[in-house]
Amino acid sequence: MFSLAGSHALISVYDKTGVVDFARGLNKLGIKIISSGGTAKALKDADVPVIQVSDHTGLPEMLDGRVKTLHPKVHAGILAVRGKKEHMDRLVQHNIPPIDIVAVNLYPFQSTVDKPDSTFDDAIENIDIGGPSLVRAAAKNHNDVTIVVDPADYGLVLEELQAGSVKAETKRALALKAFAHTAEYDAIIHRYLSGQFNPGRFSDDFILPLKKAYDLRYGENPHQRAAFYVDGSKECGVANAKVISEGKQLSFNNIIDVNSALELVKEFDEPAAVIVKHLNPSGVGVAGDIASAYRLAHSADSQSAFGCIVALNREPDVAVAKDIISTFVEVVAAPSFPKEVLPILAKKEKMRLLQTGPMRKTSEKSMDYRRVVGGLLVQSPDIREVTEKDLKVVSKRKPTRDEIDAMLFAWKVCRHTKSNSIIFAKKDHTVGVGAGQMSRVDAVKIAAMKAKELAKGAAMASDAFFPFRDGVDEAAKAGITAAIHAGGSIRDAEVIQAADEHGMAMVFTGVRCFLH
Repeated sequence: MFSLAGSHALISVYDKTGVVDFARGLNKLGIKIISSGGTAKALKDADVPVIQVSDHTGLPEMLDGRVKTLHPKVHAGILAVRGKKEHMDRLVQHNIPPIDIVAVNLYPFQSTVDKPDSTFDDAIENIDIGGPSLVRAAAKNHNDVTIVVDPADYGLVLEELQAGSVKAETKRALALKAFAHTAEYDAIIHRYLSGQFNPGRFSDDFILPLKKAYDLRYGENPHQRAAFYVDGSKECGVANAKVISEGKQLSFNNIIDVNSALELVKEFDEPAAVIVKHLNPSGVGVAGDIASAYRLAHSADSQSAFGCIVALNREPDVAVAKDIISTFVEVVAAPSFPKEVLPILAKKEKMRLLQTGPMRKTSEKSMDYRRVVGGLLVQSPDIREVTEKDLKVVSKRKPTRDEIDAMLFAWKVCRHTKSNSIIFAKKDHTVGVGAGQMSRVDAVKIAAMKAKELAKGAAMASDAFFPFRDGVDEAAKAGITAAIHAGGSIRDAEVIQAADEHGMAMVFTGVRCFLH
């Protein structure tokens, strides 16, 4: 065995956080530092003694830097099993010192391809080869080599070295983290190249890079364990939002509810407020100002709004902040929170505030994942917009201007409500929501029950065609005067006849918007 004093550490990092202090600490323990490029320069500038990789191997960097550490003198020093005499004899024979510590993290490939002016050639040149090879080699030989890919682990490694040696359990934990680091890196590259080589198609192999954001207190129920993982995309949503309050951590159910609320509120250009309970909107409102929008949304179903999630597409003002704290709200998500509203919202100590940054609609490049036992369903997001020009009037009576606006508003909400879904709405707010029902007519009855007298003169949206006329008959009883749905049923003529009998305006979209 080689003594610690004869040890070498190879350090080559993109993220140089803490690397100088780490290298200085290793140097004080008598460990020699091998490095190259920007890392070597940073260490030299800090007066930490460094052996250049080219001096260590006896060969210069070549091929525009593509080949630096890909050399037997580097990899043999990492991969040699210290307990095998023949391995160690071979190192001595070829004058190869063992490398006992490898500190490497990779250039963030995603950052390169996310740049607006990034080209395909830029992306290819930023595929790291030597770095992943070093990481995998060190992680493979983790019994003898300590691999560090996360600057947050520098302190632990130094602490254990100062006490004598890095513990076996620490080496194993670091090796796991190292393989996750390279797996995520390769998955990101695969995702990018799949988009380049097979645009608009799903590749035969679907590799999803996920990184744990944090452990959750529990899952959907207290007896279930859970954690939150993110895929590194830059979409505006709960994964990239920042919790700015001091309340308790977001729960599993909070996260999925906030996601539903944000995806809906992002639909609107005008000031909008969405209130969600159990993945479905209980109320949605739009207005000239955010306070008025919130009041419309809350008034749609104030009973269901108790213990809700609120999403706003404008920063809250003092008026809306006072309204929010007048009842029990779990989470408020908004682009930002001005200083003057924070003391008001802080009066609800357990309420979480989630800052999303500027609201942007979900990109068509985003993907929707649905887990089933033993598999994963992947689909493009439902971002199909329906506008007035898409509407086909099928009833004898044409809809009025207000009815058209109400139907289009209801349609947006319907797209984000669990199937079977029925939305009753005026042009600026919902009045009744029937969600997640096994039959469409039952969804209509629930929407009518919620709306009560407010259904009179409102429009109705259905996420799919009416299979029978009974849904239209029930809506007419409640006072609905206009209906929007996909059409396409074998009983369309019967459904249209029902609308005509009730003097109801009806339009087809030709688009279904199921949400399961």
